[in-house]
Amino acid sequence: MLRVQTVPCLQDNYAYLVLDGTDAAVVDPGEAAPVMAALRREGARLREIWCTHHHGDHVGGVPELLDALGRIPVRGSHHDARTARIPGQTHAHGRGEGFRFGAHAVEVLDVPGHTLGAIAFHVEGALFSGDTLFLGGCGRLFEGTAAQMAASMRTLRALPDATRVYPGHEYTVANLRFAAHVEPGSLDITEALARALSTRARGEPTVPGSLEVERRVNPFLRFDRPGQLPELPDDERFAAVRRQKDEFRA
Repeated sequence: MLRVQTVPCLQDNYAYLVLDGTDAAVVDPGEAAPVMAALRREGARLREIWCTHHHGDHVGGVPELLDALGRIPVRGSHHDARTARIPGQTHAHGRGEGFRFGAHAVEVLDVPGHTLGAIAFHVEGALFSGDTLFLGGCGRLFEGTAAQMAASMRTLRALPDATRVYPGHEYTVANLRFAAHVEPGSLDITEALARALSTRARGEPTVPGSLEVERRVNPFLRFDRPGQLPELPDDERFAAVRRQKDEFRA
């Protein structure tokens, strides 16, 4: 059974240690020092690095980790391998091209939108979604199109209800405030926001979240629900909600 340890990095990023006994993989190490400290606390040895996309706040710690720990697999997408955007990348993956971490099968999902090379890792009910799916929200469209991101949302929401969502940032409170603006009558959103505020007031991360809850509160998983901008085709609905979020001020 794998364990997941949340590792806060930078201002509001999360890296994650995926632990199989004393063997570890790290997802999106934005900086090296917190990851090294977490490895020491766990008495674990880093075996692999998994990168959901190329942005510096997700891969900035890779060179230092490689310098400290030696050559190990660095996994990312085919697009990021072709464009050489992830330092030290050794393995390229896309949809249907999973891999094994010890005895555990890791599924790779293509989820472009935030970037063209964005992927997610799904293993033993844990989804490492990077900046594609946040709790209560989704990433900005820096490279991809709204249609691509809408398709990525459909891919992720098709995973099992019990999936635990580990996103790349602590944006939950701000995202749920926007969700409450989009669906002001939703008791589910009101309750989720109250839980997130209470969790953050205790200084704790809101991650992981539940995909079952996300389907009820996240406007970017609900963009094609009945009554949501019914005059627009689905992809245009997604684009409209994303524009609203970009302009939203709580």
